[in-house]
Amino acid sequence: MADLSAITIPITAKDETGPGIASAKTKLQGFQGLELCSAQRGDLVELLVISRWQSMDAVKAFAGPKPEKAVIEPGAKAVLEEFDDVVFHYEVALEAPGV
Repeated sequence: MADLSAITIPITAKDETGPGIASAKTKLQGFQGLELCSAQRGDLVELLVISRWQSMDAVKAFAGPKPEKAVIEPGAKAVLEEFDDVVFHYEVALEAPGV
């Protein structure tokens, strides 16, 4: 597994641009948490961020009037080789917690 500290620090810690999403969760109305998933793809590591929000109104309050446009902090952009500019929103249809 690759060392993700370079990306988790900009996502979770306060930097010169302000608090990261994970450290600001108490300040973001409707933010319910996130998961940072990784997969080794040859020499690169692909990252997937899954964030949970109370409602689409909460997403819009965070992301602005175009919630399909990715919000990526400058600190994270600095360490990513590439990233998607578009995000997709889903509603949870089924949640099955493990034992």
